[in-house]
Amino acid sequence: MEVVESVVPQQKSGFFARLKALPCKVKHNIIMVGKNIKKLGKDDPRRVIHSLKVGLALTLVSLFYYLKPLYDGFGMSGIWAVLTVVVVFEFSVGATLGKGINRACATLTAGALGVGALHLSSLFPKEEQPIILGSLVFVLAAATTFTRFFPKIKARYDYGLIIFILTFSMISISGYRVDKLLQMAHQRLSTILIGGATCIIVSICVCPVWAGQDLHNLTASNIDKLANYLEGFGDTYFETAPEDKDCVNDIKNDKSFLQGYKSVLNSKANEESLIAALARQCAYLIEALNSQCSSDIQAPPDFTSLIQESCIKMSSETGKTLKSLATSIKAMKHPNSATEHVENSKTAAKDLKSALEAAAIEDLDLLAIISAATVASTLVEIVECVEKISDSVHELSQMAHFKKIEATVSPEKAPQMLLHRGTVKPVLLDGDTDDDHVVITVHDDIASDSPDKQNVKTPKTRVAPAVL
Repeated sequence: MEVVESVVPQQKSGFFARLKALPCKVKHNIIMVGKNIKKLGKDDPRRVIHSLKVGLALTLVSLFYYLKPLYDGFGMSGIWAVLTVVVVFEFSVGATLGKGINRACATLTAGALGVGALHLSSLFPKEEQPIILGSLVFVLAAATTFTRFFPKIKARYDYGLIIFILTFSMISISGYRVDKLLQMAHQRLSTILIGGATCIIVSICVCPVWAGQDLHNLTASNIDKLANYLEGFGDTYFETAPEDKDCVNDIKNDKSFLQGYKSVLNSKANEESLIAALARQCAYLIEALNSQCSSDIQAPPDFTSLIQESCIKMSSETGKTLKSLATSIKAMKHPNSATEHVENSKTAAKDLKSALEAAAIEDLDLLAIISAATVASTLVEIVECVEKISDSVHELSQMAHFKKIEATVSPEKAPQMLLHRGTVKPVLLDGDTDDDHVVITVHDDIASDSPDKQNVKTPKTRVAPAVL
């Protein structure tokens, strides 16, 4: 009994404590929600604009109910315009346009087939009409649903197929009990088309968001992430692996070191293009490269020193290449500097191959060198992949008409190096001969046609004693 009496006051005190802390907890949650809302809008202000655009589109289509002339013309079918705006309006113009076209085509096709099904059933006796309509609904719904399993069709027309099933079923089934079928179909089709048109017009005319711009920035960002990893990998792996074991452990435990390129591995399906596919391929190679950082097998110093210089150069130059390509895509300018870095990385790969062929690696322990050899081999594959990315970006720059960066001084206007030659007979002293002297020729850096030449004295040819 004493135990029960001691527990009850504790429960009461705990309840009152939670009740007392409730206002503070509610206040804290409200503040956190406000911060999250602010952060969400600050990260991408277009989200706020999109929300306002959806509200505007819904307000416009709601006029079917607010204005009596429109309500008298369309009646309760005006709700289909509202539903169309809710399901069709997407963040980008392209997505909204694609959904709108899908819904319009599916609605028109299904509406026509629904009216045709009702007309066909009307040719049969009244008792047989439900059987005919039910059979048609079963066949079309089953066939359309099976079609949705095809990957290409599902990726592009899945929404349209759903609307097709919905519209056909509603018209064919509800039309069995409706006398004015054509009027009902006309009203619904009209309001759906008006709702879709409203979405497209608002999406295009009010602060449009183009998916191509996001894809453009995302592709450049992915390539930049790969560049950041490759630029630092060579020095990190070869400088810390043989000497500083604590630093190696820090690298193994540093998960942020992995996150940059890992996001490229999980890139979205809407990035599917030549460059994006190559970027993901490069990310997979980096994943294999990064796995060697956690290897406990240390290569012999002789073998490490043999491949270190070439591997560091390949890693650094491929990183610089990707950095240049990412900058080129962002600024829409020709990647002129990337070509030089690609050639440097290919030269480093050839030097590595020559060094391995010249060295006697047969005497080394295979298990000891396998980790470092894998790093070198993977870097060679990355060089080839980066070269393909560079070729793709160059092709893109030509197709998209990227801006060409002209040199500040063209070759035609560059000052020419003129070699002034002259024969000067030296002044001979007693005992000197002609062989004891040499003629020094001085180059003039000023072009012959330069206007500054008039203010510059022509250097004279000097004679100095020869040093034997």
